Amino acid sequence: MQTSIAALRKKVEAEVMLDTHPEVSLDFKYVQEALQKGYSKPFLLVDSSIVRTKVRRFKAAMPRVHPHYAVKANPDPRVLKTLIEEGVGFEIASIAELDLLLTLGVAPAEIYYSNPMKSRAYLEYAAAKGVEWYVLDSVEELRKIVSVKSDAKMYLRIDTPNIGSDWPLAGKFGTHAAETKEIILEAVKLKADLAGVTFHVGSQCRNPQNWQEGIKRSKRVFADMRHAGLIPRLLNIGGGYPVRHVKPIPSIEVIGEGINAAIADLPADIHVMAEPGRYLVSDAAYFVCRVVGTATRNGKRWMYWDAGMFGGVIEVTEGLRYEIITDRTGHRISWCVAGPTCDSVDILMRDEMLSEDVQEGDFIYIPNAGAYTTAYASNFNGFPLPDVVVI
Repeated sequence: MQTSIAALRKKVEAEVMLDTHPEVSLDFKYVQEALQKGYSKPFLLVDSSIVRTKVRRFKAAMPRVHPHYAVKANPDPRVLKTLIEEGVGFEIASIAELDLLLTLGVAPAEIYYSNPMKSRAYLEYAAAKGVEWYVLDSVEELRKIVSVKSDAKMYLRIDTPNIGSDWPLAGKFGTHAAETKEIILEAVKLKADLAGVTFHVGSQCRNPQNWQEGIKRSKRVFADMRHAGLIPRLLNIGGGYPVRHVKPIPSIEVIGEGINAAIADLPADIHVMAEPGRYLVSDAAYFVCRVVGTATRNGKRWMYWDAGMFGGVIEVTEGLRYEIITDRTGHRISWCVAGPTCDSVDILMRDEMLSEDVQEGDFIYIPNAGAYTTAYASNFNGFPLPDVVVI
């Protein structure tokens, strides 16, 4: 029992420590001003000044780490232009994202193709456009890249712990130790420029030690690469930097302290970069939608929004807990919340505690929703895509 109490106390103390750092969020007055102009469908309201603030805060926390924004988080051109003005690089997962960046004048050398599995056609297209850096995590992908672009600069995605992340990403991508050695030997055989290492600690990572462990593992891979005659020049510490929703988070400054210490002994010729997505844009926005109706079914209260899992709120179905705000102040009761489509999977939350007097026509406000909302949305069932309004 004493051990259990001590462990619980330690956990609580850690949670309190994590939650002592203020986080920025879009001022609600801008949402009110936007609604005064009328409402026709769900929208995301983004404050570009907050995007700038988050970039500068990231850079200040980790001066040696150059941020390359994960375009998939929010590919709105106005958001991307703001990031370009702040000197951010970019990472992509498709040639559509590549084309978008090129139309905005981003240099191909500043674009990192970080999808570990790329079609040959996409590789050929990216190479023709001048992209230099490509990720891989298998011998097969190494051979494919080299066959398309023999002088490609490549970085190896390795497996690392995702403990403490709201969405562990280990499993689909990331090579393990034995495979890593095989890939290094194949790179030497092909005379390929395998020059870097990357990892991902998991999305919404609330455990700063994951980055430190990833860097530790990367250093071991660097040693193996040098021993084989390769010249490592890149460390990409990936994404996963958390934002505030309903759980306590470590600030970017706390995360940065551990990362800075871990990379302090890296040679100066190792370029260190990261791939923040959610961290740079999430806090800058509110997602606004509306209640289209309510129902009581088998004694359970149901609430239906005009934006569901197909309309921008899909991450709640994977475990993300947003703060949900309404204009109502009544007694809170348990609701099932669903989207507007006829698909039975379009259920967002069960047993969500919201005001009992919520009714048709009420607005729903979701703060810190600038990432992976409109980017995920589709026209399924003919419902319109949310608007993106940038101030």
